Amino acid sequence: MPKVSVLIITYNQHKFIRKAIDSALAQQTNFPIEILVGDDFSNDGTREIIQEYERQHPGLVIGVLHPRNMGKNGGINFLETLKLAKGEYYALMDGDDYWTNPNKLQMQADFLDAHPDYSTVFHNALITYEDGSPSYVLNEPGIKESYTVDDLIGENEIWFMATSSTMYRNNIKEYPAWFRESSSGDIPRLILKAKLGKIGYIPEIMSVYRKNQAGASFHDNERDEVFLRNRIRMYSDINRELDFKYNRTLRRNIARYYRMMLDARQYEKSYFRRARLAMKYLYMAQPGWQNTKDVIWRYLLPKPIARLYSTLRLLPHR
Repeated sequence: MPKVSVLIITYNQHKFIRKAIDSALAQQTNFPIEILVGDDFSNDGTREIIQEYERQHPGLVIGVLHPRNMGKNGGINFLETLKLAKGEYYALMDGDDYWTNPNKLQMQADFLDAHPDYSTVFHNALITYEDGSPSYVLNEPGIKESYTVDDLIGENEIWFMATSSTMYRNNIKEYPAWFRESSSGDIPRLILKAKLGKIGYIPEIMSVYRKNQAGASFHDNERDEVFLRNRIRMYSDINRELDFKYNRTLRRNIARYYRMMLDARQYEKSYFRRARLAMKYLYMAQPGWQNTKDVIWRYLLPKPIARLYSTLRLLPHR
């Protein structure tokens, strides 16, 4: 039986998947592992590469080749792949990332062995950009070595754990239904894990997280109603999952997405829909006067009245 299950989650990443699998095969451990590669019905040759590795490493590399696209940004692919994991622990990797230290799995498994009250352990990562933008290290020196749910909740989105830096205890037998609906897997997964135990940190750079600065995730999401509503639903579900302990903070976080939605493409020509969203944002966020005034001016005041007011202000006083 493997002690650690490696889960590589991929979709249309034929340019990168070899490096991801090779970095898992390069791991040096004193325990057996398995490498499950969950492919979300790729059509660019990724699936054929996975099958090639299966033939070269029978019983070690296992393709989880879904018969149709699961969608949801890889979340369902992750869950369906996890169902097959036999390890006491599982380590995640996105198909376009890779590990850089052959002792990563050993170090993280040793940590969880030594700390039974921890549910998760992560390490530092290098962020690189495919367009040649400067790379940077995700976590600066001096950050904490232990985290709880409190550290994962904020008025803004909190992110300091790269997916491919994490290892988890395989101790959630059934993820809640709301998890499957989220377009983000990392945020709700970490919340659920933090409920079961602390999260540890190893200050070693042991993986590379690739980003594409020109990609849709950098520009389109904050102007897309579907993405924003999914985030609103996700944080609302997290609020319920945590029994509303962080209600005030999470409401302000949710309000941020209503504010972004005011500039969503789907609302550009709809005054009344925008106005309702603006009122929702003001009610939930209760921002300062300057921010309130800006929202009223830009989204609640009808354009003809705003133009008339601006014209009158420019007229000479008598």
